[in-house]
Amino acid sequence: MTRPESAESEVHTLVVQVGRKLGDGLPDRATGAGLLCYASARDEAEAVRETVAVLKTAGLAPLDVTAYGTRAEREADGGLDLEERALMDRAAEENAVIVVEVTPFFDDGKK
Repeated sequence: MTRPESAESEVHTLVVQVGRKLGDGLPDRATGAGLLCYASARDEAEAVRETVAVLKTAGLAPLDVTAYGTRAEREADGGLDLEERALMDRAAEENAVIVVEVTPFFDDGKK
């Protein structure tokens, strides 16, 4: 999903936990999933709102969002590899939310 361009946009790293929803495309036995996303936005609140909206439009059921900082903050910590930088560049260029990785969660039945 793209939005009007903003000169002040930054790319934010978010991890979104999703629950199950009919037709969500997750594996049959999955109880949910964790999604790593890069979102271009003016601030963290907008990044969260836009990411949740995109995921809902895609038929997913977002439950929780954790922010891990902007690109600049993560670069300052030395925590970006070349692939991450390229994906963040894409998010910035397209002014979009990019789902980078989906990790399904499974209940192994143990308590």
